[in-house]
Amino acid sequence: MRLLFIGDVVGKAGRAAILDEIPALRAAWDLDCIVVNGENAAGGFGITETICGEFLSAGVDCVTLGNHAFDQREAMVFINRQPRLIRPANYPPGTPGCGANLIETAKGQRVLVVNVLGRLFMDALDDPFPAIERELSACPLGAACDAAIVDFHAEATSEKQAFAHFVDGRASLVVGTHTHVPTADHQILPQGTGYMTDAGMTGDYDSVIGMEKEEPVRRFSTRLPGPRVEPASGKATLCGVAVETDAKGLAINIAPVRVGGRLSQAKPEFWG
Repeated sequence: MRLLFIGDVVGKAGRAAILDEIPALRAAWDLDCIVVNGENAAGGFGITETICGEFLSAGVDCVTLGNHAFDQREAMVFINRQPRLIRPANYPPGTPGCGANLIETAKGQRVLVVNVLGRLFMDALDDPFPAIERELSACPLGAACDAAIVDFHAEATSEKQAFAHFVDGRASLVVGTHTHVPTADHQILPQGTGYMTDAGMTGDYDSVIGMEKEEPVRRFSTRLPGPRVEPASGKATLCGVAVETDAKGLAINIAPVRVGGRLSQAKPEFWG
């Protein structure tokens, strides 16, 4: 299968990049499944039903979330009727929505998508390790699903790496989100799981992690509170990771993706 994961979409600039680029990338690379992290899509904080619908209509197969999952209160309602919107699986029992779902592609393939939230330097939820163990055991790769994509939304690189090794051989891709900066460590782990510590954001990089830079700079330099930060509005770079899997659902090729905006461009050479 050909899988594409796109990192945190930030604000209007990020949304525009998704709507502009996804249809062309899907066609050019003959993609089977596209997953997008959308937890910062609505003004940098959360997601709305309208935005989620626009992503799905543009060709996205599934949208994952993170620590801002319910910043937009309407998400607590519409997430129950949108099975392709996935919040972290380690929220406590009774939380609206689901932390994993089996997505059927246009070609009839089955892709398990799981979203998990880290605990280091974050507002801690339940332990992410038992949560991923539960989800992968319930839907084993190569038996109940043809591919498995895990979005580990976390701050600490050590926690992300440990988590990936914990599931190596049981997922097609483990990709980190949340820090909004693409890492250069895309690799295939020893047992066949594709991994990247952070996919980066889809947003304007003339910013501070996607936000207009003046207010964050002022806060850091003065240590004084101020107005709410707002998403930067320049042209976004769409950032993510591309993975090709074998018949068992394990990764055989992996490459970073950076399209448009300020960052150096990167596309998977193995897809031409």
